[in-house]
Amino acid sequence: MGSFSLILLPTLRCNADCDYCFERKSEHCLEIDQLGIITGKVMDHMESIQRDSLCIYWQGGEVLTLPPDWYRRAYDLIGDMAEARGKRVFHYLQSNLLGYDAKWNGIISEMFGNSAGSSMDFPNLHRRLKAGGTVEYNLIWTRKLREARDAGIKVGIIAIPNSKTLELGAERFYSYFADELGLSDFQVNTPFPGGAGGEVKPGFPLDEAGLGRFLSELAEIWTRRGLEAGVRLGPFHSLSEYFLNGTKELNCIWRDNCANEFVCVGPRGHVAQCDCWVTSYPDHRFGNILDEGSLTEMLRKSGARRDLKSRPGILIEREDCLECEYLSLCHGGCPVRAFTVYGDLMRKDPYCGAYRRLFQTMENLVDSGHLEFPARGAGGGTQTAAAVAPK
Repeated sequence: MGSFSLILLPTLRCNADCDYCFERKSEHCLEIDQLGIITGKVMDHMESIQRDSLCIYWQGGEVLTLPPDWYRRAYDLIGDMAEARGKRVFHYLQSNLLGYDAKWNGIISEMFGNSAGSSMDFPNLHRRLKAGGTVEYNLIWTRKLREARDAGIKVGIIAIPNSKTLELGAERFYSYFADELGLSDFQVNTPFPGGAGGEVKPGFPLDEAGLGRFLSELAEIWTRRGLEAGVRLGPFHSLSEYFLNGTKELNCIWRDNCANEFVCVGPRGHVAQCDCWVTSYPDHRFGNILDEGSLTEMLRKSGARRDLKSRPGILIEREDCLECEYLSLCHGGCPVRAFTVYGDLMRKDPYCGAYRRLFQTMENLVDSGHLEFPARGAGGGTQTAAAVAPK
């Protein structure tokens, strides 16, 4: 019957103060009884659309600002509700790891399959502590990463390139994550100027030609150095499988239409397409799941959701997407990236040119016979979590 995905923000508290964050932070946290209401309505919706499994992507804010006992109660509650309804639930964790220590090991193992996703950039220009800078952030984050891995937790990383990343080049970038940190599961996401303005946000989007060159060079480096070593690097791994065998397990930015596949719920019950819409653009919310009787009816009535569902067809009319050989792969890209750059979600993704160059590179690598997978997937499943959320 298939699955339904929920990006869940149980809190908007955060222990970091990153320059480019798109979220409006607050002290709001989800109560356990509210979680029960949300879960019930989500499962009602799953029955209406005939889905038998639920993937919950736990994000923030920073999710580890809530205590481990909160998650244990949440895990038991959701598990009991799923069992009563004959549903399966899979949990994925995305954390900055700053609050991680050994007290989290039990629930991470039991609830999240001993896997977690985190984020780090190279070089880190923008991730910083509330009471410190980027250097202090790097030191603490690297120590926490090592401690989590020593505890047997499989950690996958999302990296956001910046202008200095493009200047230093793909070789330095790859070496930092694969060689220096010893990671076998990491992913590149593209930055966008979402949320309130700040000093760094006028620098986004990145130079399209420079980003396209960086991504293409990184793809070639991964093919030479990472593939045989079992390194899973996104989005190149999933694009390789697409061009090899047509498998479409792609980042959310390239889904047929993200409005058909998942929603996001914030700590006050607000529902929107993803965490950026929930936290920063209230006019684009679908409604409030704690106030509405039915999630299905809320989604059906929402004008904001109708706009998102209509976007692919409108892009074909307004943009040059119909002329692109990769339309069936990209579908015009990410609506929130378009909105934050142009103020109009009915525009194609501002990184269109970079994506097209990357797609061509990956297709050429496959056609030339340079891409063959020796074994399926290193890493602990965090790539799936990272792929859904556009942070």
